[in-house]
Amino acid sequence: MTASRDKAQKEEEMKPESRIRVMLVDDHAVVRSGLSAFLMAFDDFELVAEAESGVEAIRRCSQTHPDVVLMDLMMPDMDGASATRAIRERFPDVQILVLTSFKEDELVQDALQAGAIGYLLKSVSAKELAEAIRAAYAGKPTLSPEAAQVLIRSATRPRKRDYDLTPRELEVLSLLVSGMNNNEIAEKLVVSRSTVKFHVSSILSKLNVSSRTEAVALAIQQKLVT
Repeated sequence: MTASRDKAQKEEEMKPESRIRVMLVDDHAVVRSGLSAFLMAFDDFELVAEAESGVEAIRRCSQTHPDVVLMDLMMPDMDGASATRAIRERFPDVQILVLTSFKEDELVQDALQAGAIGYLLKSVSAKELAEAIRAAYAGKPTLSPEAAQVLIRSATRPRKRDYDLTPRELEVLSLLVSGMNNNEIAEKLVVSRSTVKFHVSSILSKLNVSSRTEAVALAIQQKLVT
């Protein structure tokens, strides 16, 4: 009887609904195959879906509603960050764990801003990945050391000064950067030369510079205009 009860308890623990339901999203079949084999090695994971693009990921997520999605970033049709944002908007209870080969600052920030709960590189160990999946399921973030460094740099980077330029002043400043003189700016914006002169004077005052050349140099340095 004891053996029978133990067997029944084990079967109960192994039921699919008691496992963390995982979806794999990667455009490389070999990677998905490897991750699938990895998931099968753990009793508390269940592979419920695979997708090879961001568009397919959204569709498959709607069909299977996984608990955790392992999301690649570089894919055809729709990148991982865009797919993450779309899935999180439609299914806020689905957690996205980015698993990628890329560690560029912009990619990390885009993914986390899109709603990913974690960011790991594909060089991560099986144990670390398993722990990250369980953490994501519990609503806890996991970041690779590289991703953590990106957030630290972002938090400690000096904030860009706000010079309180109006939209029109920014437009005039952009034209100054492009090399236009007052007459050309007036013609471009269909305003009088005196109006342009007024805007230029205001720009110099707000930027605390004494010449157009200094204003242009500061605008480029501070990336005030595109």
